[in-house]
Amino acid sequence: MARQLGERRIDCFLPLYKSWRRWADRRKEIELSLFPSYVFVHIDPKDRLRVLQLPGVVRLVSFNGSPAALPESEIEGLRNCLEQGVYAQPHPYLQTGRRVSVVRGPLSGASGILVRKKDKLRFVISIDVLMRSVAVELNADDIVAAA
Repeated sequence: MARQLGERRIDCFLPLYKSWRRWADRRKEIELSLFPSYVFVHIDPKDRLRVLQLPGVVRLVSFNGSPAALPESEIEGLRNCLEQGVYAQPHPYLQTGRRVSVVRGPLSGASGILVRKKDKLRFVISIDVLMRSVAVELNADDIVAAA
């Protein structure tokens, strides 16, 4: 889908993460979509038909009939994080929990929810419009409690 959007010169972003998969005869690292079934597009609302006409596109995420716009800072934070090689993986969407702010690193200025998974500290960024979340590993020194 992202390739088709690019061929039509539609600005898009498909966040990917790497995961190891095991088959009976081998183990391989593969890239998967961080938000399955979603590709982010940056379009003028009048150009939405160019996206909707692509095979496989079901609809744009909308509220009250208008395309829902994600804050540019959330997309750029996610893009910067992935470009700098920060480990990320899908995470169940969380509405409640301890809110924290990142004070250092590629996600500086972002706020999210702090969780622990085994011995690792994870920072969960929630994309409210999609009701999806992404967990990234951070150092405890890089976060502070949100005000």
